[in-house]
Amino acid sequence: MFRQWLILMVIVLAYVPVAIDATVLHVAAPTLSVSLGASGNELLWIIDIYSLVMAGMVLPMGALGDRVGFKRLMVMGSGLFGLASLAAAYAPDAAFLIAARALLAVGAAMILPATLAGVRNTFSDVRARNIALGIWAAVGAGGAAFGPLVGGMVLAHFSWGAVFLINLPVVALVLLLIFRYVPAQPGNTQQRLNFTHALMLVMAVLALVWAAKTAIKPDGAWQPAALALTTGAVLLLTFVRLQRRAVSPLLDIRLFAHRIILTGAVMAMTSMVALVGFELLMAQELQFVLGKTPLQAGIFMLPVMLASSLCGPLAGILVSRFGLRRVAAAGMALSALSFYGLARTDFASEPWQAWGWMILLGMSAATALLSGTSAIMSAAPPSKAAAAGAIETMAYELGAGMGIALAGLLLSRSYRSVMVVPQGLAPEVHARALSSIGEAAQVAMTLDETLAGDVMQAASEAFSYSHSTVLGLACALLAVLAVVVWFALRGVSREAKDLAH
Repeated sequence: MFRQWLILMVIVLAYVPVAIDATVLHVAAPTLSVSLGASGNELLWIIDIYSLVMAGMVLPMGALGDRVGFKRLMVMGSGLFGLASLAAAYAPDAAFLIAARALLAVGAAMILPATLAGVRNTFSDVRARNIALGIWAAVGAGGAAFGPLVGGMVLAHFSWGAVFLINLPVVALVLLLIFRYVPAQPGNTQQRLNFTHALMLVMAVLALVWAAKTAIKPDGAWQPAALALTTGAVLLLTFVRLQRRAVSPLLDIRLFAHRIILTGAVMAMTSMVALVGFELLMAQELQFVLGKTPLQAGIFMLPVMLASSLCGPLAGILVSRFGLRRVAAAGMALSALSFYGLARTDFASEPWQAWGWMILLGMSAATALLSGTSAIMSAAPPSKAAAAGAIETMAYELGAGMGIALAGLLLSRSYRSVMVVPQGLAPEVHARALSSIGEAAQVAMTLDETLAGDVMQAASEAFSYSHSTVLGLACALLAVLAVVVWFALRGVSREAKDLAH
């Protein structure tokens, strides 16, 4: 019995850095922008490449785990994660850091299914397994929620590279404990691997995101964006066609034809978009505009982190008491209300009001996320439970990546439209200051004190206005989705019951 829980400790320890790295760079965004000279677009890629790549790679890595055994997969994933962390810590420029983060995502995509398989294989007793899965889920949610705070604590004492170096001792300890305490498992050599299809999905998502980021630039050429959009669409359609024909598909596309499962996937994705997008914008607002340190920014955002990580049990109770439809729609509606309140709140002079709205956002968004997961799993028949779980995983990771991309794109567009750059700057300097508040801060470092102050004042005003605009748009979108969810989940209990038989 003791050995089971010891193995769980190793599994949890391996999962911790994977969960934290999803959000640890949020408060480091301003520091990275200045230290690496990263443009606003490069900064978004540095942060969201992790979730976007992991979304596509986590599925075939699960099949690889079945083929080689979860112990070997965890060793491979942890080793790759450690090497990628080392490369990221000493990245000389933004492009190298983006590549290192993509490699980190591949290692994380190995670790995630290995930890779940480890729990399933280690605990034969159903009750003990459920407790272990609850601990696993709490670590994942807590790690992602507290990532910004961890990043702020590290940056308070060390350079930005230390955010990745803290993974190394954890990885070394995990590898030592795996070899010492985790038993080997026989692999299934007949298990089919679909890495080609996974790479096709990753390339499709990255092409579509790149097209959106390029097209939204006022000075961007439309031809590259159109080419990327076409390429991404063709790859995505090809992926869907191949999955429909495959004997062992990565994703059972046919499940998306069910409105409840589709609604659940949209809810899970939207909830992650809301939480992750808000954290990223808030971290920049607090540091660039209000002048807080990364640690102070992480502490200021603590209410939304605590609320989102601790409300899981409450959400489950609410779903059981009031039903999935009511809780899901209410979660989306209250998220919309919280964004409305945050858009109208002055974070400098009304911190308590801001914290109240953050608590509401964390609780409502996390409740909507759990409701989305519940909708997916309740509507899927028992024989399709694994396929439904794959959809939930994809929705979660894509939501995290798309939240960063969408928030950044909307903010960038709004910022450029209202930014009034002070006179007296060279054309190329003027263009950089107009691109993002991070690049405006880089420009200000090269100017005399008076002109630098004028540039940052204008950039701060433009960013605050744009931040409120994005929050207002998020409010409108979530309000519409709340209505859609209310009608889409009609008869959810009845249909879920019918599908189960």
